[in-house]
Amino acid sequence: MTLVNTTAIITGGNTGIGFGIAAALVAEGVNVAITSRAMKRASEAAEKIKKMSTSKGEVLPLEVDVRDFDAQKKAVQAVLKEWGKLDYFVANAGVGHFAPIQELSPEKWHETIDTNLTGVFYGIKASVDALKSTKGFFLTISSLAGANFFAGGSAYNASKFGLTGFSQAIMLDLRQEGVRVSTIMPGSVATGFNDHEVNDKDAWKIQIEDIGEMVVGLFKLDPRTLPSKIEVRPSKPPKK
Repeated sequence: MTLVNTTAIITGGNTGIGFGIAAALVAEGVNVAITSRAMKRASEAAEKIKKMSTSKGEVLPLEVDVRDFDAQKKAVQAVLKEWGKLDYFVANAGVGHFAPIQELSPEKWHETIDTNLTGVFYGIKASVDALKSTKGFFLTISSLAGANFFAGGSAYNASKFGLTGFSQAIMLDLRQEGVRVSTIMPGSVATGFNDHEVNDKDAWKIQIEDIGEMVVGLFKLDPRTLPSKIEVRPSKPPKK
């Protein structure tokens, strides 16, 4: 199945996993809109992808805060205006605030839940009609933290446990209408998440291009088959 001339929105596509997915899809000829809360970051990422030798599709930068439902609706409309259809929506944007519950502030709690969970709800509500018309695909990026809890992770665990369950429930809601829904749950990925600076010590981790390759394969899979929940982890983490 070719992906040439299909279209996608990737929230938080300016960096990390989102950027890896965007680059992989553009290399396949997908026209991709990447969102960021800052237009400058979205534009810089778009230019970087355009300059890659493998790039075949077009790239459209958009300023979107996923916590804003109207902004997500406008993003979908921008893609429909630019390319006439929407085939794929990748709900990737996420934040991580980690602290013991005694220290976790209400503000950090709400930012985590509103971005990682409510933002995805807004994404499907904004895109579902467009995806129905193309028999498209809604993909969420959860985490192994959506199945494995840990100290200091109450907000992040809650958001990702909720996201995993939400994704599976809407998969059941939408599959009879031709819209496929899946969630990818990565373990350790070499990204700048939570202000981490990627370095040589991250070589053992999943790389962003690995996730990109996985998404390409998922979108190319015959629509009769749906891997609805995918756990992925490093093959050989360091011994503790």
